[in-house]
Order: sequence, then C-alpha cells, then structure tokens
Amino acid sequence: MIQYSLVCENNHTFEAWFKSSIAFDEQKNLGIVTCPICAVSQVSKAMMAPSVGVKSNRQDDSLQSEDAPLITKEPALEKTTNEKPDQFLSSGHPDQAKLQAIIRKLRKKITSEADYVGDKFAVEARKIHEHESEARSIYGEATRDETASLIEDGVDILPLPTLPEEQN
Repeated sequence: MIQYSLVCENNHTFEAWFKSSIAFDEQKNLGIVTCPICAVSQVSKAMMAPSVGVKSNRQDDSLQSEDAPLITKEPALEKTTNEKPDQFLSSGHPDQAKLQAIIRKLRKKITSEADYVGDKFAVEARKIHEHESEARSIYGEATRDETASLIEDGVDILPLPTLPEEQN
C-alpha cells in the first residue's frame, strides 16, 4: 500500500492510500479519485517529504510508542495566524469507522431537526438571512454558483457531511 498526499484543482490537500502507483493512475484516469472537500476529480499528487528512518535506540518524547496509533503531524503554522490546517483521515486509518459513525449520527440529527427545502435551498437561505422568512434550520441542494453567491453575501451555511456510500 502507498499513501499519497494529494491536491485538487482548488488547492485542497488530503491523503489517500492506494494498492500501487499504477492503481492510483488507473483510479485517477477513471475519475474515481475525488477531493473529500469539494468532490472535484481534478486531483494530482502533491509534493511529499521523503520518509526518513529513526534510530530505534533514540530517546525522544515526540516519538510514539508502538501501541499508539500512527499520527502524522501537520506542517508547523506561522505564529502570526490562529488558523489550523484541514486534517483528513485516509481510508485505511483505524479511526475511520468511528468517524463515519459520528458523521452518520450528526447527519441524522441535523436532517431530523431541520426542514428539507430541496433545490430551493439557496432561495430559502437567502430569505431567512434577509428576514423575509422565519428563522429556522433548513437543508437541501444548491449549485456551486448558488453556494458561492450565498457565501459571498455573508449567508451562514454549512455543507452536510457526506459519507462514502453517497459517492457511489
């Protein structure tokens, strides 16, 4: 298995595991490899640092025990910002099943407590934002252009988390 750092055409970075470099190329050519943030299939390999071995007798508090889950550290942030980079779990990560269960539960809670407005989401969200409709939680579908327009106009929206079975 090979883990690649990937980047989409919108500069979202994420990691994914592949059986081989050939498997990555085949899946990319079929459009199967998509960005987990924006779902575009224009994805390429990002620059990666080489893996450097560490002496087994080195005593360093930053090293993890063999029993601890493998955690990769994000690049250091400049001290002038409070932003934290997006973090993702690759499909082979041991916590993926737990995270998917949490996402399913969150999605079920949101959809059970909000009004479904279908493809009228952008119109309804704008009406609520402009106080033309009662304030309430809604969910539905919107095009990229509609979403971009809502964000540009300061309308608070969040995408519902997607799950692997929704991508099939």
